[in-house]
Order: sequence, then C-alpha cells, then structure tokens
Amino acid sequence: MRSIWNGAISFGLVSIPIKLVNATESHSISFRQIHLADGGRIRYRKVCELDGEEVPGAEIGKGYEEADGSVIPITDEDLAQLPLATAKTIEIMSFVPAEEIDPLQMDAAYYLAANGATAAKPYTLLREALKRSRKVAIAKYALRGRERLGMLRVVDDVIAMHGLLWPDEIRVPEGVAPDVEVTVRDAELDLADALMATLGEVEMASLHDDYRDAVEAMIAAKAGGAFEPAEAPGEPAGGQVIDLMAALEKSVRAAKASRGEAGGAGGAGGAEETEAGAEVTPMRRGGAGRKTAAAPKAVGGKKSTAASAKKTAATATAKSTSAASKKKTAAKSTAGKSGTTKSTSAASAKKAGAGAKKAATPRKRASA
Repeated sequence: MRSIWNGAISFGLVSIPIKLVNATESHSISFRQIHLADGGRIRYRKVCELDGEEVPGAEIGKGYEEADGSVIPITDEDLAQLPLATAKTIEIMSFVPAEEIDPLQMDAAYYLAANGATAAKPYTLLREALKRSRKVAIAKYALRGRERLGMLRVVDDVIAMHGLLWPDEIRVPEGVAPDVEVTVRDAELDLADALMATLGEVEMASLHDDYRDAVEAMIAAKAGGAFEPAEAPGEPAGGQVIDLMAALEKSVRAAKASRGEAGGAGGAGGAEETEAGAEVTPMRRGGAGRKTAAAPKAVGGKKSTAASAKKTAATATAKSTSAASKKKTAAKSTAGKSGTTKSTSAASAKKAGAGAKKAATPRKRASA
C-alpha cells in the first residue's frame, strides 16, 4: 500500500520511523455530470473572478478571507516556518483506557508501518506495550496543513491510528432528545431485551452494501441494453401510533422464525391477538373481544328505538281524531299494539251503541 505521510512516532525518548497508510477506502459508486442532449461530460473550470480567465493549478495558492471580504495570501513557506513540533512527528502524550474515548470523536483511520529495519524493534516494543496495558495512546500529529488529535491502538500485529476530532468540535446535543415525558414499562423493557437476545450477534465480515450491488447490477444491465426497472417498494407509512408491546412481540417471533426457533413471546392464543393488534394504528388487542363488546351496543340501540316507538304510538292513539292520524299510528304500531287498538275500538263502539239505545227509548215513550 502506498504511504501518504512519512515521519516518526515520538515515544518518550524513543523515536520510531513510520509510514502512514490509509486503513480504509470508499467503495461508493460515483457518477459524472453529463449533457443530456449528447452525453458530453460537464467539467468545472477554475476561473478568476476579476478577469474571467481560467487559471492553471500552478497559479493557484492559498488565501485567508477576513470578515470584510479582503483576502490575505498565505504561502507554503509561511506555513513551513511555523514552530509546529508535530509537523513530522506523531507525539504520544498519554495512555488511557479505550473506554474513555467517545466514538463521536472517531475520524479517519490509518495503519502505521515501520519505516526500515531499524524501526522494527521500537515498533514491536510499542505494539506489545499497548497490548499488555490494554490501553490506547493519545497523540498529536500534523497532516494536510493542520494539527490533529489521534488515538493509537493495536489491530492484529499492526499499530493503527484513528484521527480524533478535537473535543470542542463535538456539538452538544441540545434539543435533540424527545421533549415529552415518556414512561417505559418493565414489560416493554423485557420484550426489548428478549428481542436483543434473539437477534444476537452478527459477523461483521458478512455485512455488505446491498444498495451498491443493486446499482452495479443496474449499470451492467443498462450497458447490455436489457435493463427493466423493478417496481419500487411502497413507502412505509410514517407517523403511525402502534401498539408497542404488539410490535415488540411480533419482532421477537419474526427473529426466532428467521433463526428456525419454535414458539413466540406471547404464547399460544396471544399470538393471534398480537398479530391483529400490530397491524392497526390504535392500540386495540383481541379480535374476538371486539365483536363481543360491540353486540350489547347494537342490542341496546334496538330496545331504545322500540320503546320510543311504543311511546309515540300510544300518544298518537290518545290524541289523534282524524283518519290520517289513525293511519300513521297503525303503520308504526306492532302486532301487540294493533290488538290493543282493536280492543279499544270495540269498547268505544259498544259504548256508542249503549248511548244510542238510551237516546232511542225516550223518543219511543213520547210517541206512545
């Protein structure tokens, strides 16, 4: 591997000549900007704002822009004259437990290679000292025009260095955490623990970039002229409030199923309820329970309607005198009410007949 920096590790009075080699590489697929009309590449040209002319790289230098917009030219000679002790040295300052390093500070990673045969012995000494102490070394070094912070640790039989951000470069996470008070139940934590235990560990070497594979396959298919866009997966619905317990239980069962394990977190019978509850937005559980709970509401509604109809029919029967009112009352009345109406009509007819008979008797006596 090609080195990007040559210098030495300063370990007390020990100096270890080393070469700095990139420990990582990017496999991201990059695209060019092109003219859609003819496929020609679009390039960026470095043009001076004052004269509008393109400037070659040899005539481009550094400059610091002040607040008022004026620019102060800075040359490489100016930077080289600065009293920077770490210009060509990785200066170890202390050794600390690895747990004290916040992962947020992690930046680029490098391998430190011994530079020459004379560097092999001190290099091995530092490597073994780091192994036995189970600590990491905190160091300063200069790279690409600025002083940086680094952490040295052992990877296999090589000393690796992680660039670290300076502590004041880490932002305080103000306003990031949820601003509402949330209570997490022990049962939910237990299910979360069960899900974590079921998922278990993963071989980091087995992980790969599925999206990059898909892009490469698409490029190969388009190059061969046989590309057919696949149907894009549907967007997951966002902002839904789901039953957290049901989602956790479902996740545990799915994780166990993917590992070929039998059984679920909710037990027999509870699985169906959880399946149904996890699919809906409100926190409802149990399919049979919903049907049973709905039945009394429907029955109660019918009873209330029937009672209201009886009351209305009875009032209409007592107050109505016209044929139209009697017809409306008869249409709303039930079979029982019809019998009552018939009985009332017969009694009225009987009473009317008796009255007519009484009225007829005096007329007979008067004629006599």
